[in-house]
Amino acid sequence: MIKELILKNRSYRRFVEKQRIQPRQLKEWIDLARMSASARNAQSLKYVLVTEEADCAVLFPLLAWAGYLKDWQGPVQGERPAAYLIMLNDRQIAENYYCDHGIAAQSILLGAVEAGYGGCIIASVNRKRLSELFRLDERFEVIQVLAFGMPAEQVVLEEIQNDDYKYWRDEKGVHHVPKRSLDELIIS
Repeated sequence: MIKELILKNRSYRRFVEKQRIQPRQLKEWIDLARMSASARNAQSLKYVLVTEEADCAVLFPLLAWAGYLKDWQGPVQGERPAAYLIMLNDRQIAENYYCDHGIAAQSILLGAVEAGYGGCIIASVNRKRLSELFRLDERFEVIQVLAFGMPAEQVVLEEIQNDDYKYWRDEKGVHHVPKRSLDELIIS
């Protein structure tokens, strides 16, 4: 069961934008992160829920999409995320969040996949502008943004060829993600 969820949990970048996601759904996924491990159990991560179309439109241009796809500027209107979570570190609780952001993001994304949605972690963010537009207190450090929606693309895993790990899209728009073999990962 967990392997199925992990295999479905890809970095989706094109969505059915008109199929909106309610705040209640995002809160359920945040609750999964809340119950996950936290370095030193500090629990310094906080979230801004972005579900309204107008707010999503404000956030979208602050994000960079798919660095390896040089000729692609991101999803077009109609394929953009239906919701976002802005992940923050509350510096009044802890200056260092260690690996918490990765643990939390994985828990949240697995919850999204289980509910029939998909998502993408976006670390290339105009943090300064985002903080201004969403009027974030200085105590909050923007870590990353998680984008969500009903996937509108196919993502396939394949074995790495010639040590080329860069993802790519074929002529039909299928997103290919090369993965190293299990044997390559294990040092004996």
